[in-house]
Amino acid sequence: MSKTVVHVLRHGEVHNPDGILYGRLPGFRLSELGVQMAKAAAQGLADREVVHVVASPLERAQQTAEPIAAQFGLPVGVDERLIESANWFEGKRVSPGDGSFRDPRNWWVLRDPVTPSWGEAYRVIAERMFAALHAARVAAEGREAVLVSHQLPIWTLRRHVERKRLWHDPRRRQCSLASLTTFHFDGAKIVGIGYSEPAAHLVAMSPTARTAKGA
Repeated sequence: MSKTVVHVLRHGEVHNPDGILYGRLPGFRLSELGVQMAKAAAQGLADREVVHVVASPLERAQQTAEPIAAQFGLPVGVDERLIESANWFEGKRVSPGDGSFRDPRNWWVLRDPVTPSWGEAYRVIAERMFAALHAARVAAEGREAVLVSHQLPIWTLRRHVERKRLWHDPRRRQCSLASLTTFHFDGAKIVGIGYSEPAAHLVAMSPTARTAKGA
């Protein structure tokens, strides 16, 4: 059976001066540092046999994919299944410690952390991401593919593949800006998962790395 590798890349830092949860909102592009993160991710894949590059339709993901695609002489495909998760708080300022989660007006929205009640169901995110992962495996059979997505969808996909419960503490996600979560296939079977941070030196410079909203 053929050995195929699919790298799932989180986009780089986003220009978000107002500090809102941008989610699926249009117009949120990479910051200057985020552009450098995308280039670092491309450099980290330079010696790989990448034949397929696909990204979420959101600008920040498309921008992150561009240097990788250019490096291998490939177009950037679009897969809607890689998009950021839907979130009721989209467009609002929400961050740990700002009181949003203690505000009684938000309690009904926050009533169910397992589904969750404030956004797209984890199960739905896992299903669409898993389908996108296998589509990339088929497209790059015997070689390698890169998918560019967002933190929550990537982490949900990983937990799904690892057969862990999907609801989790967001503070414990292993999915830094411009990080690679890599799935190794033997035929259609996933036989390994790896994780790397080719832009770690740049993430260390980012004031928003730990609080990036709608990432």
